[in-house]
Amino acid sequence: MCTSDSFNTKFKNFADRLGEQMRALIVESNLELARIWTGHLERMNINVTCAETGHRALNLVQNRHYDVIVIDLDLKKGSALVVADLAQFHQPDANVVFVTDTSFFSDGSIFRHSANVRAFVETRTPPCDLAAIVHHYGTSSRAHAAHQAY
Repeated sequence: MCTSDSFNTKFKNFADRLGEQMRALIVESNLELARIWTGHLERMNINVTCAETGHRALNLVQNRHYDVIVIDLDLKKGSALVVADLAQFHQPDANVVFVTDTSFFSDGSIFRHSANVRAFVETRTPPCDLAAIVHHYGTSSRAHAAHQAY
């Protein structure tokens, strides 16, 4: 179980050392699920923005920086792949984590469709595990961006 205070404290302290909060965008049609994920990410000191539709996510990706973007492949409105593609264009250092309830792309072909996809997990993945994945790829995004700056 990954709800221990020491686990969350380690990640919070690491984020504090970086100076600025990690930023994540959750693109999820199920608002209750997005709320649960947000809670777990915020406990890790990650600044979270949520978008219920692909259109809203596209607007956010064009106007704000994110270290990591979590996108449900099964959006009710909009295309997850279009959001990932636009993120690749506008924010090449942002990593994408896809979540899904379906077995479509279970062969791993999703990684051939979007260059910025780093993980592909089931929607029912425990929220604390998803938060750890987001933190990992958000941290690597920040490290890559810092390296590119020098």
